[in-house]
Amino acid sequence: MNIPLIDLKKEYELYGKNIEKAVAEVLQSGSYILGDKVAQFESEIANYLGVKYAAGVANGTDALLLALEALGIGEGDEVITSPFTFFATAEVIAKVGAKPVFVDIEPETYNIDVNKIEEAITNKTKAIIVVHLFGMAAEMDAIMEIASKHRLKVIEDACQAIGTEYKGKRVGGIGDIGCFSFFPTKNLGAFGDGGLIVTNHLEIYEKIYRLRNHGSKEKYIHTSIGMNSRLDEIQAAILLEKLKLLDMFIFKRIVVANKYSQELHHVKRKPPQFTERQHTYHQYCIEVDDRDRLAGFLKQKGIATGIYYPVPLHLQKAFQYLQYKEGDFPVSENASKRILALPINPTITVAEQEYIIKSMKEFAGVLP
Repeated sequence: MNIPLIDLKKEYELYGKNIEKAVAEVLQSGSYILGDKVAQFESEIANYLGVKYAAGVANGTDALLLALEALGIGEGDEVITSPFTFFATAEVIAKVGAKPVFVDIEPETYNIDVNKIEEAITNKTKAIIVVHLFGMAAEMDAIMEIASKHRLKVIEDACQAIGTEYKGKRVGGIGDIGCFSFFPTKNLGAFGDGGLIVTNHLEIYEKIYRLRNHGSKEKYIHTSIGMNSRLDEIQAAILLEKLKLLDMFIFKRIVVANKYSQELHHVKRKPPQFTERQHTYHQYCIEVDDRDRLAGFLKQKGIATGIYYPVPLHLQKAFQYLQYKEGDFPVSENASKRILALPINPTITVAEQEYIIKSMKEFAGVLP
């Protein structure tokens, strides 16, 4: 067998004709930038996420960057986040001139450890970027309580967690601003780059609306310095079609994840399941002592795996100036040495998953 982490070609077989029709409509319309499809998508995705306002942008990184700029965060400010996430989460903090301040993670969920946040707060702290990593909801009640106590803003990095719920509310709409990515491999992926910013605050939305389009609300009238970060009309048309299947795809991911968790008895560290903190499994990650050897074995069997993430952010060369050192965030560092993502795409067949499980057991020497 040849089993990829995610099979976009197989997914395309499910919705290809509808997407081709939607794209053709855009091409024939002659309206390619911030047209009807973007407006329709913003309306439908806001309704799906349970928020008042949504603004499509060029990508998830821009979403995070514009969120910081809309909150007025910049030189001399500090923003707390996790060192165990994709580089963009902290990159944007540095990009606006602020200082990333890292807090270690929960060993079970890989999300920021709420019990360690307050000790990292200083008089320069202005916000917390909370990452719902791999599709697992962070502990938002405690985070919002800390933010309220210290008058901090909360940005949800939900780039891997669209559709994830926390106590019945979809993430992204709990903090002050929510940010999403539509990179092709995401649970809701475009056919290129795309991103989204959501909020329930009109003032924030109006700032983002201007900032994404050169600081302009009225053509050729610019009230602030912005940037060109607009969701493409064609990508919006594609996302509208894929949004119809999102809940079905999430359900299938959960089914696949549950089978892994039930069958891989010998794996001690698997994704946790909580009643009030949903996991939508953008990735299904386990931890094993001999990660690299297992990955090599599975590769020989035709099974793709992934390592998210091999080097935590505080040990990245780009952040050397922050003067963190090895040992500062032991949970993140330990996870980076042991974590391995298994195929979790929603089009995986029963036979393919059983082959993966059998191969895992063969490696561990636990086949019956």
